[in-house]
Amino acid sequence: METKIDEIADGIYRLSTYVPDIAPPAGFTFNQFLVLGDEPLMFHTGLRKMFALNRDALARIIEPERLRWIGFGHFEADECGAMNEWLAVAPQATAAHGQTGVYVSLNDFADRAPRVLKDGEVIDIGGGKRVRFIDTPHTPHGWDAGVMYEESTGTLLCGDLFTQLGNDRALTDGDVVGPAIAAEDLFKYAALNPGMGTTIRELAKLAPRTLALMHGPSFSGDGAAALRALAEDYDRRVSAQMAEAMQRLAA
Repeated sequence: METKIDEIADGIYRLSTYVPDIAPPAGFTFNQFLVLGDEPLMFHTGLRKMFALNRDALARIIEPERLRWIGFGHFEADECGAMNEWLAVAPQATAAHGQTGVYVSLNDFADRAPRVLKDGEVIDIGGGKRVRFIDTPHTPHGWDAGVMYEESTGTLLCGDLFTQLGNDRALTDGDVVGPAIAAEDLFKYAALNPGMGTTIRELAKLAPRTLALMHGPSFSGDGAAALRALAEDYDRRVSAQMAEAMQRLAA
């Protein structure tokens, strides 16, 4: 395996590792994102067993010890499995997440005290970059789920939203909704709940210009339209699930 580096927006780098053995023959990518600034932020730490790959890749951009912030979508191995390895090589770095994630998981897991981020709180990392944390509980999964939005570039760090198979180009202006629907059909990874569509449509109001996907290519274009289309698909799935449940109750 190798970790490839691509700049997907001004000062935002995608570190991508392709694993062909997951969901073959298409395979699957694991992506981390580095946001440059006076206090660089990394969104996702990657799997613990991929730490050396990701560290060596990041070192081609900045010295790893310069990291100051570590964020992620929710507490899961590919989101934050290597957190403590990064905290060890970056002694000034702080893990930052929402209140639920910190209280339930990070206070125990992180080797240094994490920072609790309120919904909508902004970290000004300098160099014109401002990163906002947004709570998205159970969307697409995880009680502690959240995303981050870099305001100057209009980049939404999506976490598992729009998850898809394959090893497409690093940045696309093509369809990211259809492949995400296909991946949901295959993996059924979302925690379907009545609030999903509303949560995703709230993200669409940001009108992001770039969608940084954890699994799949990043997207450049009308991010709001893509998010609304994804919300409609989850609305459809939730409605179908509820209708099926009602039928079972009536039987």
